[in-house]
Amino acid sequence: MTTIAISDPDDPRIEAYRAVRERDLVGRQHRFVAEGEVVLRVLLRQSRFKIESVLLAESRLEGLDDLLSLLPPEAPVHTANRQVMDAIVGFPIHRGILAIAQRAPLPPIEDLLSRLPEKALVVGLVGLANHDNVGGIFRNAAAFGAQAVLLDQETCDPLYRKAIRVSVGGALVVPFTRAPSAEAMMQALEAASFQVFALSPSGKDVLSHIRPAARTALLLGAEGPGLPQDVLARTRTVSIPMSGGFDSLNVATTSGIALHHLASTCAC
Repeated sequence: MTTIAISDPDDPRIEAYRAVRERDLVGRQHRFVAEGEVVLRVLLRQSRFKIESVLLAESRLEGLDDLLSLLPPEAPVHTANRQVMDAIVGFPIHRGILAIAQRAPLPPIEDLLSRLPEKALVVGLVGLANHDNVGGIFRNAAAFGAQAVLLDQETCDPLYRKAIRVSVGGALVVPFTRAPSAEAMMQALEAASFQVFALSPSGKDVLSHIRPAARTALLLGAEGPGLPQDVLARTRTVSIPMSGGFDSLNVATTSGIALHHLASTCAC
């Protein structure tokens, strides 16, 4: 492995890393940024993503030989001191490890569902704009063995750097795609013979009483507005009982509780 020392923040060889926050928000021409050692190790195990390059703080180079040896030979490893690296990315990058990778094309929702096994658990996200929540849900989906996550057009990008980091790489592990709308998501799930459960504080059934089918989908909406009424009207609604006057949990926390229950009781 050969490393390339960078001493100038304006070096064109590290252009892809410049002003990380702003460029994350506006898009990176079919690329995404992975941050931190744990996430990079997960990324290296995923064949559907191609790593283009790595940027390391000089202090992080020692002890990463096993990780860096897994990089494709054409992917350069750039190093810089902390001051230069911070100037490149636009803020103090405490973990000192960044990588640029290419996104994989998103399949049509019908294609993704058709490739799932007869016994499958999937998660559907409707209107979730918070990257921390989306990252947390992907972490739970990976932990409890969900086969896929479906996103509507309003749900934020799970390959946003912060979402990947919060997911501890789960957003790189669990296959996902977007549906044109919540209605299209529902239609695709029904056509693929999924039993659909919608989490809501006003849900008619209690989660602990649910016995899911072999093909089960869990729908989650944004905190506050929740799932649209038309979605709730055509699904089996489920609630988690609360005490102390509370009526709801953080949506990522809710997903963990619900996925644990569904995974442990599912025919899948």
